Amino acid sequence: MSAMDIHEILKYLPHRYPFLLVDKVVSIENGKNIVALKNVSINEPFFPGHFPHHPVMPGVLIIEALAQAAAVLTLKTEGNTQKEDSVYYFVGIDGVRFKKPVTPGDQLILKVSIERQIKGLWKYAARAEVDNQLVTEAKLMCTSRSV
Repeated sequence: MSAMDIHEILKYLPHRYPFLLVDKVVSIENGKNIVALKNVSINEPFFPGHFPHHPVMPGVLIIEALAQAAAVLTLKTEGNTQKEDSVYYFVGIDGVRFKKPVTPGDQLILKVSIERQIKGLWKYAARAEVDNQLVTEAKLMCTSRSV
């Protein structure tokens, strides 16, 4: 298992500020799982509007962070960095549950495991935690397509 800093993550993900939601990969086991993190800051561009009196990270962005971690896992497993002629798409979500709000100052731990891969469609079990407490869980599906 190895770690990845932001410079290596940028080789795999096309996302950039303000939509890059993976700050670091703590560990990755190709073909199996990844543990990554997102540091949640009050400076995030969504907090002024969600909600000004009680800032909460939107659930859809927690799911997006999990999907980005899944993309890093899959692309690193396949030995592929990002290419201008292909995009790794998020194609499905099942069983999403939001257990606890994520607020400024939290460190979101993203845990994604590959469940299976069939004909270019990858399925994952994903969970996000803060302080060892589950905040979000879901089953994700992603695929790579030429553009």
